Amino acid sequence: MAKKQSGLGKGLSALMLENSVDEMVATNTLPLNEIMPNKEQPRKTFDEGALQELADSITQHGVLQPLLVRPLVTGGYQLVAGERRWRASRMAGLKEVPVVVKELSDVETMEIAIIENLQREDLNPIEEAEGLQALIDRCGFTQEEVATSVGKSRPAIANALRLLKLPQEVRDMTKNGEISAGHARTLLSFDNEAMIYEVAQNIVKNNLTVRDVERLAKTSEKTSPSAKRKSKRRDSFYDEVELTLTEVLGRKVKVYNGRGKGTLEIEFYSADDLKEIANLREENPEATLEQLGAMLKNPIGKSSVSHRFKKIEEYL
Repeated sequence: MAKKQSGLGKGLSALMLENSVDEMVATNTLPLNEIMPNKEQPRKTFDEGALQELADSITQHGVLQPLLVRPLVTGGYQLVAGERRWRASRMAGLKEVPVVVKELSDVETMEIAIIENLQREDLNPIEEAEGLQALIDRCGFTQEEVATSVGKSRPAIANALRLLKLPQEVRDMTKNGEISAGHARTLLSFDNEAMIYEVAQNIVKNNLTVRDVERLAKTSEKTSPSAKRKSKRRDSFYDEVELTLTEVLGRKVKVYNGRGKGTLEIEFYSADDLKEIANLREENPEATLEQLGAMLKNPIGKSSVSHRFKKIEEYL
């Protein structure tokens, strides 16, 4: 299990600047051909025009901000942070670049690479959502910890992750800039993937605004059977329960709904963590989940626990 972090330290944050001066870290110089790019780099697209501007700056001023690398057991070094500077340095014809060499595990390397790219203003919304999900799936973060690490609210994280529910074709359209993130989120209001894709194509073909798509979604909802609307509301209820319990208990929670019954799954992160949950239940057999959440060590206070459960009650 990866060690959770509360956010980027000052030194690491400084390493992620594009090409500005920082005197805080001791640097070495390495040949560019000894630095290997990270194959797990979450950022897949780089604007060539912006890279050329950075290359021109490097040609004139040099690389003012060092790259972060780690040594490889097979020899050479792997790039951890600063791929834009690495690419631009190659474009500028440099043979050597300043670096900070740091021993890092695979998980730490992945975590830094993901968070670095999530700091970028030009990251497209799908890449952002994929990076956030990677912190959860590959680094073991909860949504609350992701929010803290990237400096956003938990609702903003949950809202960004919703884009990953879109069909792959529509995600690609969003990634390529054919439709906006606002369009993409509105498309989630439609009932099925075929309809979502059809409306997405309509957005591109007829240059529809987000407001246009919202009107189409309302029309679609009105023409749907009431049972579908009720089912959709129930699904929203279970989603809210999952988000609420995950935040309240400080552990990932999944709710599986069956016919007349369901399953509540609470993730634990170590033997001690499991013992804490089990002991609390044993010592407080009559306690509700809300009360247990207030007893557990978690990132929110008792008032926030009550607030989150009131959100659930709104669905009942």
